[in-house]
Amino acid sequence: MPVVTDQAFVTLATNDAYAKGALVLCQSLKQHNTTRQVVVLFTPQVSSKMRHALQCLFDEAREVNVLDSGDTAHLALLSRPELGITFTKIHCWCLVQYSKCVFMDADTLVCQNIDELFEREELSAAPDPGWPDCFNTGVFVYVPSVEIYDRLLQFAVENGSFDGGDQGLLNSFFRNWSTVDIHKHLPFIYNLASIALYSYLPAFKQFGASVKVVHFLGLTKPWHHTYSVETKSAVQESMSPMDSTFINFLNTWWDIYTTSILPLLTQENGEKRETQKLPQTVKEEITDSFLALSLGSEPVDPDQAQDWCRWEEGNMDYMGKDAFANIQKKLDKFLK
Repeated sequence: MPVVTDQAFVTLATNDAYAKGALVLCQSLKQHNTTRQVVVLFTPQVSSKMRHALQCLFDEAREVNVLDSGDTAHLALLSRPELGITFTKIHCWCLVQYSKCVFMDADTLVCQNIDELFEREELSAAPDPGWPDCFNTGVFVYVPSVEIYDRLLQFAVENGSFDGGDQGLLNSFFRNWSTVDIHKHLPFIYNLASIALYSYLPAFKQFGASVKVVHFLGLTKPWHHTYSVETKSAVQESMSPMDSTFINFLNTWWDIYTTSILPLLTQENGEKRETQKLPQTVKEEITDSFLALSLGSEPVDPDQAQDWCRWEEGNMDYMGKDAFANIQKKLDKFLK
């Protein structure tokens, strides 16, 4: 299939955690043979290591920072500073080099090719599971336009957002979505929210095989789960009907992350690869004074101290030196 260079999927990464989600999303699009460009907007909070990975995988990676911009967004924030994150997201309308785009949140996952979305008009989106007369802004089709961008900013300053975020703003701005044109209502399979499975599990059992995009709504994201390399499955402390049904999507996310994304996070010059952070509460930061500690009369090796710091912060190299087999060897040696 020929590559279409004037249309793009667009996502946003506001920190390193969401950058991981964006990378998995991009890889899932490519695994399902998208013919469109894939673009990521990222904020200054994203680390240089993550930026490098984004630049390697995405067709375009662009930094955005409305707080420091000299454009109308900066002026708007003087009146409505609480809408900073929302203003960052609507920067996607500034990608005027593309004739049409599909915005996708970084906590979404593509399960089938969805290039047909570019046949839809602005603003096409799926209904929100919590309030179906509103659309969910995790996936929507739009046409980049500086004029619309400026109007959105002005609308935000004058009216704010009824939920404090981009979904409230966009639903108010595109307020006729639910009544004017049913063709702008995307089928739910293009934005299946995980929380919807609680209320309508039978529908998922009937139509789940047709799902094209999964949206990991809620506070717990895929990267917050514990993942077992041995079983190649996310670890579930308790199982409910939703868990047993949705676990396959979660495992798909992790499979992409471990096989395709972790290699991208290998630093240059032979440095150690970034490791997955555990979802448990991060412990207090270990300072340089830790190097002054000793075990008995034997000073602590700097490399060993660095390893301890990683463990204290929850950053274990499950794929390398901290693999279960290596830990078992150390335990056996210690017990002997």
